[in-house]
Amino acid sequence: MSATGKKRLPIGIQTFSEIIEGGYYYVDKTPVIERLVQQNKYYFLSRPRRFGKSLLLDTLRCLFEGRQALFQGLYIHDPPVSG
Repeated sequence: MSATGKKRLPIGIQTFSEIIEGGYYYVDKTPVIERLVQQNKYYFLSRPRRFGKSLLLDTLRCLFEGRQALFQGLYIHDPPVSG
């Protein structure tokens, strides 16, 4: 975290673990990741350059490796209970 107490933007960082462990600003996209994983289909990731493809794939890697500590506080770790 910076001296002002605000989180820094992860400019040029493409690894999920480095963003989380470094305290960088992260927008939780794990609800979308959960849907992708549960749909059991093939996906072609065609996005413009610098649009987060590498970060998405690294996030999936961390998820499937079972690195639960990285996901604490995110949707995929503690999804809201529907009632």
